[in-house]
Amino acid sequence: MGIMANPMAAHHQKFTSFSVLPSSLSDFNGARLHAQVQYKRKVMQPKGGLHVTASAKKNILIMGGTRFIGIFLSRLLVKEGHQVTLFTRGKAPVTQQLPGESEADYADFKSKILHLKGDRKDFDFVKSSLSAAGFDVVYDINGREADEVEPIIDALPKLEQFIYCSSAGVYLKSDLLPHFEVDAVDPKSRHKGKLETESLLASKDVNWTSIRPVYIYGPLNYNPVEEWFFHRLKAGRPIPIPNSGIQITQLGHVKDLANAFVQVLGNDKASQQVFNISGEKYVSFDGLAKACAKAGGFPEPEIVHYNPKEFDFGKKKPFPFRDQHFFASIEKAKSVLGWKPEFDLVEGLADSYNLDFGRGTFRKEADFSTDDIILGKSLVLQA
Repeated sequence: MGIMANPMAAHHQKFTSFSVLPSSLSDFNGARLHAQVQYKRKVMQPKGGLHVTASAKKNILIMGGTRFIGIFLSRLLVKEGHQVTLFTRGKAPVTQQLPGESEADYADFKSKILHLKGDRKDFDFVKSSLSAAGFDVVYDINGREADEVEPIIDALPKLEQFIYCSSAGVYLKSDLLPHFEVDAVDPKSRHKGKLETESLLASKDVNWTSIRPVYIYGPLNYNPVEEWFFHRLKAGRPIPIPNSGIQITQLGHVKDLANAFVQVLGNDKASQQVFNISGEKYVSFDGLAKACAKAGGFPEPEIVHYNPKEFDFGKKKPFPFRDQHFFASIEKAKSVLGWKPEFDLVEGLADSYNLDFGRGTFRKEADFSTDDIILGKSLVLQA
């Protein structure tokens, strides 16, 4: 497997300073508090509060924005008074009411959000439409390849900041953990397009910031992270976990991620920088199963360990996490940005369960076919 030197040790360039304005904190349930920007958590602060280091009001484009991260990020930016446009193909509704969101809050958000319909791979359209709009800031939430980003930069010569959603999946697998932002990266990873995008940004005369989440969870998650566990817990089924179950991983709540995305906006300290963003603590696979049970009010689950090499699951994925230790340090974001995750793991999983799966909503139907293969063999061995 090839090793690529991290391109983020790039040159630093001075950019215009931005003023810090009062910020709002919201739990996405209609409750709003107003406070000056603070870098230390208050004891009585509601979970899911949004710490905003806001710049002057900006004309902001979000590439994507109708799913998961973008849903929370766009609300946060609109509440701060920014003009926000979502660039999507128009296949999904531009807005949707969040679980627990008041009619008034949703109507206010819906009246202020703008939509630009198009295919980001239609580079001529991207250049012409973005050039005409003259956006100040771009959040690229769904970009996967570098060639999808270059037309955006070319179309906006006066762009003040490009904020990119990358992935901690770009790091080269290592025995030395956690991953730090300066660690070696893997040019052959399945996230190589994001890595190439970071390299492109570093080579351009543009003020950029890249965020590398680990596993993201929370309400409306379209990846079967916590949902995979909740389906099995609700059905009262054993939870099959590969190998020993002591593999260590890391999850970060989507609302904490949204906070981080806003905290880099107009922040000189974030200029040409990469930040890992995730939860404060790491967790084992077995520990995650138990945390999901606790969050949803289920009994402690029966966990069945298995050796994946003994099975042929075809193209089906029997477990939603990579079968290895995988976690990253968030110390840089904490020390440089003053950002800190609000949710501990059980609280965050409870937030996800109460606002989504616990209401009967989920993205994928339960599929226990691989479980049955595993459990069938397990029963034979026990007999």
